[in-house]
Amino acid sequence: MSSRTYTLSMPYGEIPVTVTERGAGTPVLLLHGGAGPDSVAGFADLLAQRLPVRVLTPVNPGFGGTPRPDGLDSAAKLAEVYGRLLAELSLTGVTVAGSSIGGWIAAEVALAAPDRVARLVLIDAGGLLSTDHPATDVSSLTLDQITDLSWANPDGHRIDLSKLTDAQRAIAGGNRAAMFVYGGPAMADPTLAARLGAVAAETLVIWGEADGMMTPAYGEEYAAAIPGSEFHVLPNAGHLPQLETPEAVLALFEKL
Repeated sequence: MSSRTYTLSMPYGEIPVTVTERGAGTPVLLLHGGAGPDSVAGFADLLAQRLPVRVLTPVNPGFGGTPRPDGLDSAAKLAEVYGRLLAELSLTGVTVAGSSIGGWIAAEVALAAPDRVARLVLIDAGGLLSTDHPATDVSSLTLDQITDLSWANPDGHRIDLSKLTDAQRAIAGGNRAAMFVYGGPAMADPTLAARLGAVAAETLVIWGEADGMMTPAYGEEYAAAIPGSEFHVLPNAGHLPQLETPEAVLALFEKL
């Protein structure tokens, strides 16, 4: 495993992106969501250990204490950054996967760099503006309330804020702020559903049965917007199946 920071020149500035690499083989770009880089690190380890893949896990700028230039202010722009990263690394035939808002960004990458993305894996992805099955508005929820909605077994995943260091609190605050910058006030894009019809990559949509943030019905709506996509609901999992049921998620990756 190795880490490197790439500086990518974009119309809205020089964007530093720290990327950790694991394994060798078919490239996989694995994008984290609002839960931060640690929410995909363990699954990245599992992928690299069990499959012949080269897993790249970038830190979304603004997360983990990293800088986010002011011009980088939407999921679509961040997707363009990752499209540029794939070009800088001369990668094609890439599997792009993402969790939560990272899934939204992954879908945008598939649209922004169709010549480089062969497969798309969305894990309880955000970004869809659904009238019938709206995502939960988390802006006013407490951490305990978010935990209750996010996990099949919430009591096993509660965080005692009083035990966090000042540095940890600062990172958590920065993560939350960055998430709302990329997602916007509504944490959704009203144009996304229509644009998903242009996704050409082979697509797998994975959803936790107990996800109270974005229900499986929301996930079905997401999958229906992408031509030819497959939709799988995982029992005993909530909003982060790669953490609660990693083996079940891995089994679906193995079929790609």
